[in-house]
Amino acid sequence: MLDIKFIRENKDLVLAAAKNKHREIDVDRLLLVAEERKRLRTELDLLNQKRKEAANARDNALGSQLKGELEQIEKDYADADKEFVSLMIKVPNIYSADTPVGEDESGNKVLRQWGEVPKFDFEPKEHDEIGKALGIIDTETAAEVSGSRFAYLKGPLALMQFALIQFVFNKLIAKGFTPVIPPVFIKPAVQNRMARFMTPDDHYMFPADDLMLIGSAEHTLGPIQMDKTVSEKDLPIRLAGYSTAFRREAGTYGKDTKGILRQHQFDKLEMESFTLPEDSLKEQEFLVSIQEEILQALNLPYQVVIICTGDMGFPDYRQIDIETWMPGQGKYRETHSADHTGNFQSRRLNAKVKRADGTTEPLHMNDATAVAIGRTLIAIIENYQQVDGSVKIPEALVPYMNGLTEIRK
Repeated sequence: MLDIKFIRENKDLVLAAAKNKHREIDVDRLLLVAEERKRLRTELDLLNQKRKEAANARDNALGSQLKGELEQIEKDYADADKEFVSLMIKVPNIYSADTPVGEDESGNKVLRQWGEVPKFDFEPKEHDEIGKALGIIDTETAAEVSGSRFAYLKGPLALMQFALIQFVFNKLIAKGFTPVIPPVFIKPAVQNRMARFMTPDDHYMFPADDLMLIGSAEHTLGPIQMDKTVSEKDLPIRLAGYSTAFRREAGTYGKDTKGILRQHQFDKLEMESFTLPEDSLKEQEFLVSIQEEILQALNLPYQVVIICTGDMGFPDYRQIDIETWMPGQGKYRETHSADHTGNFQSRRLNAKVKRADGTTEPLHMNDATAVAIGRTLIAIIENYQQVDGSVKIPEALVPYMNGLTEIRK
C-alpha cells in the first residue's frame, strides 16, 4: 500500500492514478479517518501513561476512572483503524512517468520488436490442430475426465515441458537466482497482503480450510519476506519459482477455448526479486532482459510492450509485457509479464531492509515471468511447424530432449 503521508502530500497524483487505473477511492474520507485514528492513538498512549502513573501512586479511584475512559477510546480507535485499513487497501499504486495513460489494452505501446516473423510456403496451422494430429495434445479426453480448459500433454510435448524448465532454470541459476518450488495453496489473508485481489470468480477457494490455490508462483514467492527485515548487504534476493497455477477463467467464457492457450491449470516459472529502492527500476529492466534472452535462444519472434494505466495491475508501478508471435493465429500473444511494484507490496507484507546506518525501510519488489510453459509450447509448435505436419525442436532444447530433434506422428 502507499504511505499515508505520501497520499496526504500527493493527493492529486493518487487521485489521477486511481482514475486512470479505473479504481474508485475516497481520499477525502481516508485522510479524515487517518487524522482521527492518529488523534485516538495519541489519546490512547496518553491515557496508558496516566494509568501507569496512577498505579505507581496506588491511586485506585483514578485508575478505575482511567480504565473506563481507556476502554471507550480503545473501541473508538479499533473502529477508526478498521475503516482506515478498508479505505487504504482500495488505493492502487501510482504509476511511472513513462507509463502510457489509456483506457484498456488498446493504449499499450510497443517499445521494440525482435526476430523475423516466419514465412511459410503453406498455410500455417494453430497449435491445437497440430498437437491433435501428432497425438501430443489431448483436450477431448481431458474434458471427459476433468471438464473444459484442461489438457493431457503427451510424449515429446511432455518431454519438451521439462526441457524448457531445465533450460530456463540453468540460465537463471547462472545469473544468481535461487531455485524454489513454492506451495500452491495460500491463505487469503496473505494473498490480500500481496495486493493481488482474487475473488471466487477468479480463483479456486477452499473456505473450510481458509486456503486458495495460487494463480502464479509469485503469490507465494513474495510472502517469503513477509514480516522479515533483511540486511542491506544481502540484497538483491532473486528467486526462481516453478509451480502449477490455477485460475477459474470465469470471465472468459467462449474466449481462447481451443488447445492449451487459456487453461484452468497451467505451469510457470516465475522470477521474484527483492532490492534496494534505488535499484528496483534497473532490476525490472534486468528481468526483462532475461525474458528476451530466453526467447532469443528459442528463436521466437516477439515484441516488448509497456502496459497502459487501464490495463496494468493494481499494485504495479510499471508493467512490461512481452508478446510472442503465433503464426497459426497470425498475431502476437502475451507470454511474459514483468511487474515493478516498488514498495507497494512490501509495505503490506512488512518486508524491510536494514541499511548500513541502522535505519529500516520497505524493500522494493519485482516479479516477472521466466517462462509460461503452455504459451511457450504453443509458440514453439506454431513457429517450428513443417509442411508435413511435424514440428522441429529448437536447438536450445535439443540437449534436454532425449535425442529427439523433431516431433513426428
